[in-house]
Amino acid sequence: MYSFILAVHNILRWVVLILAILVVVRSVTGWYGKREWTDRDRMLGIFYTSSMDVQLLLGLLLYIFLSPLTTQAFQDFGTAMGIAVQRYFALEHPFYMLVAVVFAHLGSMLSKKASDPVVKHRQAAIWYGLSLLIILLGMPWMRPILPGF
Repeated sequence: MYSFILAVHNILRWVVLILAILVVVRSVTGWYGKREWTDRDRMLGIFYTSSMDVQLLLGLLLYIFLSPLTTQAFQDFGTAMGIAVQRYFALEHPFYMLVAVVFAHLGSMLSKKASDPVVKHRQAAIWYGLSLLIILLGMPWMRPILPGF
C-alpha cells in the first residue's frame, strides 16, 4: 500500500507542477496583456487547486499512517531533526507544501472575488506564482518518479 500511494504521490507532483506553470503563465500574460478573464482561466485554477488538494490528502496519508521515515522520526523527534532526510520529510516538506496549498487557494479565492479582469489576473499571478515558488523550494527533487528506479 505504501509503495502504491507513494508512486501516485510522486507522479502527481509532476501534474501539479505542470498545472502550476500553466496557471502562472496564463495569469501573468492575462495581467500584462489586459486580457479578459475567461472560463478557461477559472477552470485551470480549479484544476490546479484540486490537484494540490489531492496531493495534500495523499501526502497526509503517507505522513500520518504509511511512511516509515515519519514513523521513525516521530519515535524520537529530537534525534530526527539532526538527520537531514528525516528532518526534510518530517518537517520541511510538509510545511512548504501546506503553505503552497494555502497560497494556491488564496489565488483561486481572491481572483474569484475581484471584479476587474486585470485585477483577477494579477491576484491569480501573484498567489499562484508564490505557490509555484514554494512548490519548487519544497519539492523532493532527489526522489525518483517511481520507487525502485
